Amino acid sequence: MTKTRLSALAVLLSASTLIAAADREVTLPTGTLLRVRLDHSVASDVSRPEDAVHARLANAVVIEGRTAVPAGSEVVGLVTQAAPSGKVKGRARLGVRFDSLVAGGERYRIQTRPWVRVAPTTKKKDAATIGIPATGGAIVGGVLGGKKGAAIGATAGGGAGTAVVLSTSGQEVRLGRGAVLLVRLTDPLTVRVR
Repeated sequence: MTKTRLSALAVLLSASTLIAAADREVTLPTGTLLRVRLDHSVASDVSRPEDAVHARLANAVVIEGRTAVPAGSEVVGLVTQAAPSGKVKGRARLGVRFDSLVAGGERYRIQTRPWVRVAPTTKKKDAATIGIPATGGAIVGGVLGGKKGAAIGATAGGGAGTAVVLSTSGQEVRLGRGAVLLVRLTDPLTVRVR
């Protein structure tokens, strides 16, 4: 071989070694925290189980000082539970789980712990909705009809407040576009880093 061909061969071998060294696999351990930003809204009263959920990583995942998964990588999952609030009983619930991650042009199967939220109770608000009209009715009834009028007024006011509570649903769980969820991997994930 000529000296020029040997030099060209040496350059090619060096370049392929550098490329191979640049591509390596990194494992994200179980429990790795992923901050995902929703691409669209989901809600307990609108979404249905099995609806697709699209999001992007809000922050890069860094392992051993190197970016293993860049910020903005696509994360896809589904709604695992969606139950609207009831009128008297039953608080709203919303659950989401992610099962796919796209990084470096490759799609990886992932498993995350479910993210679940339950709407707050409305017991204090309901008690006020019943109690305030009952108190008002008792005062007005007492002024107009004495003790008997107070009892009638309290019953009428409390009944009206109870009717309002029975006809009103509780709060829903709603996550708007751009909401950030914190989820953890339940299994290790090996990704190719370039």
